[in-house]
Amino acid sequence: MRFFFTFFICLIVASSMNALTIEKDSTKLIVKADSLFHKGIFELSFGQSLLFISNSQLINIRNNAAIVIPTSAMLFFVELRPEKRIRIPVFFNLPTESKQFIVAGQIVNERASPTFGMGLEYRIMKAKVAAASHLELEVGPLASFLMTTKNSLRFAPIAAARVRLVRNNFVMYVGTSYSIGINSWGILYGTGTVF
Repeated sequence: MRFFFTFFICLIVASSMNALTIEKDSTKLIVKADSLFHKGIFELSFGQSLLFISNSQLINIRNNAAIVIPTSAMLFFVELRPEKRIRIPVFFNLPTESKQFIVAGQIVNERASPTFGMGLEYRIMKAKVAAASHLELEVGPLASFLMTTKNSLRFAPIAAARVRLVRNNFVMYVGTSYSIGINSWGILYGTGTVF
């Protein structure tokens, strides 16, 4: 978890640099951060996600018909845009409550694991909504890692999609994800800044 906080701080510091100039005596070499980090290459956002997790370590929950109660989680999201259409998202999902199931009228709780990951998304649609606003649709595969109840690391591929409303540097989004290895579906939403 320290890695992600350090990564977020480094991204914020790197994006806040307007220009970096390096000079030599014989030849002047000028490197501008704007050329390395052009405007609009990063998105930093915070949001919420609801996870409808169907898998469980409890065998009786798997065997019985259970109603899955969505698990709320805080979503920390950073996206790098090296190209206009290609996006590299990095995310951290921190559950704020336990997984809950209703089995035969009883609520069963199980620890919800934090999830982190990254992937590759493509902007497949962009539509202008107003003078300074536009909508974008991003889809793509992600890779997530989570700590199981036995404190081992588990890998799960994710298919994700996100609709973004961008106005100047402000972003609002809503999206969905499906984890193939965990057999869970999620809804995510939040706000962020593009810089």
